[in-house]
Amino acid sequence: MRENARVEADYKRDYQELVDEISELLGVPATLENRDFELIAFGVYDSEGELDPSALDPVRTRSILTRRSTAPVRTWFEGFGITRATEPVRIPPSPEAGVYRGRICLPVRHRNVVLGYVWLLDGDPGPTGAQLAAAMRVAGRIGALLADEAEAGAGLSRELRAVLTAERGWQRDMAVADLRTALGPRADGPHTLVCVAPWPSADPDDAPAPRTVPHATALCTLPWGPTGLSLAVLVRLRTTDLPTPALTAATRLLKESEGARGRLAEERTAAGVGEPRTGLAELGAVWQEASAAARAALAEPRFGPVAQWARIGAYRLLTALPPEAAHDRVVGPLLSPAHRELARTAEVYLDCAGQAGRTASELGVHRQTLYYRLSRVEQLTGLDLDDGEDRLLLHMALKRARL
Repeated sequence: MRENARVEADYKRDYQELVDEISELLGVPATLENRDFELIAFGVYDSEGELDPSALDPVRTRSILTRRSTAPVRTWFEGFGITRATEPVRIPPSPEAGVYRGRICLPVRHRNVVLGYVWLLDGDPGPTGAQLAAAMRVAGRIGALLADEAEAGAGLSRELRAVLTAERGWQRDMAVADLRTALGPRADGPHTLVCVAPWPSADPDDAPAPRTVPHATALCTLPWGPTGLSLAVLVRLRTTDLPTPALTAATRLLKESEGARGRLAEERTAAGVGEPRTGLAELGAVWQEASAAARAALAEPRFGPVAQWARIGAYRLLTALPPEAAHDRVVGPLLSPAHRELARTAEVYLDCAGQAGRTASELGVHRQTLYYRLSRVEQLTGLDLDDGEDRLLLHMALKRARL
């Protein structure tokens, strides 16, 4: 399909050309943002060759440099009715809001739905009615392009979700074939997957557009735990030896999740990155790795906030254990809330390879206190901490309980 086969660079070039066209029509700088106030393209126009310093008020500067506006700025602009407008909306300057010059907002619509906004700096004299009418016609072309991209992104999202949820065998093979057709030549290059979890949204269709995430080819949400969601991100790489694009995408998405409205302060989100592969055939395995790395980062902050599968050590095995293996019966008593300090003592002792001096220093206790606690651990579990296999069992059970 044409929508799925177009490359991201084509969209960016088209948006830039249309924004430049509006800037030329009106003789003023223009910027294009989507309906979430994320920057898509901006054009600079100045007939005398020097940019007016007043054009760089704090709101415009932040939008260009960070590629997005803050929630208060968005609320302030939406208060002028731009989400419902069908004609240009003039917004007066407001220095206290960081808007030193008035704006003209051209709502970008497609089939009566606002998909974005073109922002112009207002002046005296401002654009004529005829100029604004011509600019609105260009905004309509931008709206059609945004709708086209959204449809393509939704298709890729469905196809990626189908690959990651299909059963092994012919079902997954068919899903991979569909995704390969949609991606075209890009499908044969190196890829990996990023898992961001938990994703702070209750809407299973609430995934960012690929163009807003660096290096992302497709994104979709998947179940995470009993009620939550995770975000899966297919990232294209230059080489399987260099996962930097995936780390960049993960960092961007974590920052976005932290700023999500209504998110509880005590919640933590982490990201995991699977091992890169060439082609799409092993995406199921890559997703398992990315999910496991995210779980490890949530369990052990030292791995996060972005954890790579190759660097989570023993958690590569622990995350593969079935849920019923989480609580070994001999370790059960130690995992009760009443014995939380004993469990921590045992885990630190085993992390320190059984070295009493290091353990006591790490815990900030006297050696005799440590020995007493370790004897209590042995009494509760029936394990012998001088026995290598008993120590291995206890260490694995304590680590697995974190997951």
